[in-house]
Formats: sequence, structure tokens, C-alpha cells
Amino acid sequence: MSENTYVKLLRDLDIPTSAHGLRATFRSWCSDTGVPRDLAEMALGHAVRGVEGASARSDMLERRRPLMQQWAAHIT
Repeated sequence: MSENTYVKLLRDLDIPTSAHGLRATFRSWCSDTGVPRDLAEMALGHAVRGVEGASARSDMLERRRPLMQQWAAHIT
């Protein structure tokens, strides 16, 4: 999805924030609840660069699934 998809959704739902604001809120929540940094960054789709990134092959899908379920419960 593009960022414009989120912008349109937020506008249609009359939610006064930005796509970046939602991402920042999620990242702060991860920090506050003890989610490991690498998992939070992967959930946000951030790329790992350099030597570490060259050897990082996992998408952490099975670890991200319960994280996103917890996030959904938190925001609803």
C-alpha cells in the first residue's frame, strides 16, 4: 500500500493524524511494552543496512503476527 492509501483512509474516517503519526505511535507503543527493537523495526518495514542487513534473512512473520494482534487489540 502507498502512503496515500493511509492518508485517504484517515481523511475518510475523519481521524486528525498522518500516516507517519500512526507509525510513530506504533513504534512508541512497542518501546513502552518491551517489544524487541529488531521486531518493531521489521513490523514497520524498515530495512536493515550494512553488514547486519546483508546477513539478516528472516522476515520474522511468525513473531510479527501476535505483535500485530496485540497492537490491534490495543488500538480498538
